[in-house]
Parts: sequence; structure tokens; C-alpha cells
Amino acid sequence: MFARLREDIACVFDRDPAARTTWEVLTCYPGLHALMMHRLSHWFWRHGLKWLARWLSHFGRFFTGIEIHPGAMIGRRFFIDHGMGVVIGETAVIGEDCTLYHGVTLGGTSWNKGKRHPTLERGVVIGAGAKVLGPITLGEEAKIGSNAVVVRDVPAGATAVGIPARIIESEQAQLREAHAEKLGFSAYALTSTADDPLAKAIHGLLDHAVETDRRLEKLLQSLERSGISVADELATADKFDPQYLGRIVD
Repeated sequence: MFARLREDIACVFDRDPAARTTWEVLTCYPGLHALMMHRLSHWFWRHGLKWLARWLSHFGRFFTGIEIHPGAMIGRRFFIDHGMGVVIGETAVIGEDCTLYHGVTLGGTSWNKGKRHPTLERGVVIGAGAKVLGPITLGEEAKIGSNAVVVRDVPAGATAVGIPARIIESEQAQLREAHAEKLGFSAYALTSTADDPLAKAIHGLLDHAVETDRRLEKLLQSLERSGISVADELATADKFDPQYLGRIVD
């Protein structure tokens, strides 16, 4: 039990730059509190103490603002950031290293018994306010954009955004996402068809950066083919020197 708690605390430090001390995480992170109470309520649930499990789950909801049914199965290193308004249904299955932000719902679309809530495989990230509904599967490392409504399976490594959610598959979108991660943030919640002018401006800047990188790579390849070695120059040159490229060509 204590080994699991150490893992949970470590994953908070890994995924939340605002976390400063272990004591702060233990006392001020409702996502961690909800997870600890769920583990106990889930143990009661599996051992037939259904009412006690539901009561503890209800107490956890009152205390943290996070509702996790005691029947839900949750893997290791699960992190709920902020947490308020998160709802996880009875037959939901969450794999290891998954992350949920506030307002996320893992809900059902049927009143029938049996599997009716989503399955999240390893490393899934779901943005704030997203709704994932029905007995669908989100593949490993899938990302769900903020406020998306997902009602179909999402393949491993894919990004889904919008209402209803659609998969971003274009090469340009993938390059944009990769470049955004290099800059220290993720743009997966934004789409090229969004009407938000700020979103379009961010996409334009990212696309320009990607195109600039592509052109520079082609230029360096052309210089190498011409017999001009630029490796040493690149290692020592002042990249802000406007005369640098001229010196290489000369």
C-alpha cells in the first residue's frame, strides 16, 4: 500500500510543475485523496461489502468533488489534476500512467447491465471538460482534447478533438503537435478548423516554424552534397550572427 502511495506522489511531481513538497501533495491534492479513498472502497466492493463501498465513495465525492464508482478499475500512477467535477463510472477501466483533468466524465450511454463505460489503455491523457461515453476503448498514449465528446474508439497514439470528437490524422497536424511539444506545451486541444482566431494564429506560428525547420534541413543537406562540411561550424557558430551563412558558403 505504501509503495503505491509513493508512486502516486511521484507521478504528481512528474506531471504537475506546481507541486513543491511531499507534504503539500499529501494534504492539498484532491485527486490523490480521491484515489486513496477509491482504492479502499474498491477493496470493499470486491469483497462484497457493496453498501460500505458506496458510502465511502459518496464521502469521497463530498470531500473532493471527484466521483469514482467503487466498481471502477484503476491502474497504477493514475493522476487527476485539479479534479473538480470528474466522474468515473462503475465499469470504467483505467490503465497505468493515465491523466485526467477537471470536468472529465467517463460515462455510459445505456441503462443496460454489463460493460457500459470506457476503457483507457496505458498513458491516455484526457483534457479538461471532455466527455468519453460508452463501452469504447482509448488506445495507448491517446490524447483527448479539452471539451471533446468521444463516442467511438480512439486508436493508440491518436489525438481526438471536437464535438463529436474526430481524429487528427494529417501529417501537418502531427508535425505541429511535435513542434509544440518541443516548445514546452501541447496544442492538441486546438484544430485547424477552429473558429477561434487565437487558435488559428497559434497554428499559423507553429506551421511557420515547421516549414522553417524543413527549409533549413534542406539547405544543410544541399551544402553537405556540395562538399561543404557544416557540422563543426554548427557546433561553434553564433546562431544569431547574420554573417554566419555567408561564411559557410564562401
